[in-house]
Amino acid sequence: MEKSGENGTLYVRMFGNFSVTWEGKLLIGGAKSAETQFAWLMQLLLHNKKDGISRNRLEEILFEDRDISDLHHAARSVIYNAKRKLQAAGLPDVNYIEQREGVYYWTDEIPVLEDAAEFERLYEEAENEDDPEKRLHLYLEACYTYTGEFLEVQTGVVWAVQEARRYRGLFCACVEKAVELLRISKDYFQMQELGLYAARINPLADWETVTMEALISLGRDEDARKFYDDTVELYFQEQGLRPSGRLMELLSKLGAQIGHHYAVLDDIQAKLSDEGGSVGGYLCPYPVFQGIYRMVERMMERGGQSVYLMLCTVVDSKGNPMKDGPMLEELSERLGEAIRLSVRRGDAINKYGKGQYLVLMLNTTRENCKILQRRINYHFIVGRQRTGIQYYVNSVICTPDRERVV
Repeated sequence: MEKSGENGTLYVRMFGNFSVTWEGKLLIGGAKSAETQFAWLMQLLLHNKKDGISRNRLEEILFEDRDISDLHHAARSVIYNAKRKLQAAGLPDVNYIEQREGVYYWTDEIPVLEDAAEFERLYEEAENEDDPEKRLHLYLEACYTYTGEFLEVQTGVVWAVQEARRYRGLFCACVEKAVELLRISKDYFQMQELGLYAARINPLADWETVTMEALISLGRDEDARKFYDDTVELYFQEQGLRPSGRLMELLSKLGAQIGHHYAVLDDIQAKLSDEGGSVGGYLCPYPVFQGIYRMVERMMERGGQSVYLMLCTVVDSKGNPMKDGPMLEELSERLGEAIRLSVRRGDAINKYGKGQYLVLMLNTTRENCKILQRRINYHFIVGRQRTGIQYYVNSVICTPDRERVV
């Protein structure tokens, strides 16, 4: 698709940041220029090129609840100024904005190439194509035409939000249908690329499972394991969110399919061993931590162990959990290091979210938990630091004995 705005065509970008280009020159672009009445007028006219936009609807969007005595005059002024700007930008001297029976239209004399319209055209062609190879090509071309949310800065404009939701749904359907065709044709290289692209464009939507499946199908076991760990870390640590149940279920299922080459026990044991030999507790992603916890629960059925689970939360000077703010990331990292230096090598640690850590302590007592908390405070609190840590401790038994310690 031509993206330079050359050859007498006006190129319009609606996905991501709004921009209009003519003959290689940017007419509208950037956050500030996209937040003007001229930009809003162009968005409405160019996106609704076929059906136009009614005068009442145009005035409603341009002026919202502003107290204007003569809306028709105000709208005509915006349109008049827009025509002057377009002419000054070097566009052919034509009637850019035409009015017919109370509806405004962009002129047919200047062709428009809009990415959103092109995306929808490709998707509809793919839906009506019978040949699987051609259908796949159209789906893929449509997927890569979708480069971001529709008018992503217009989060407070109802019509733009509705269109963004519609296009997001079409993109998801397009990816799913392309993946199914790639799976049938066993084109796992393209499947991997599409999964990575979809996850970048539409994050936190489970597209990582597409990449995971492709890596496993290609026999790239080590890459698949690393991708699994990186994905979990992204969801838990960088985003402060737990992955969806569907993502965790699929990733666990796919992870269980990763094969290993034939090996003797000594070689397997060497790979299982903790080669790093680092001091402090074992910092691990949530699925690993969950697996350790469940294994410990089963081991306790045999008796003889005292196990405690502790939740450490960064709090402000008033004792309230910190959920956001510029200091939280630095404090969270410092808390993780304080915990790692304070617990034993046999204890498991997980960064559960922003400013929160879980610690699983084996063969210990409640009194030792309090000693551990003092050690963590020693490593965490610096000088007259006003922030602190809130601790919750549960005994890992069938009916938890809950204690709150601040």
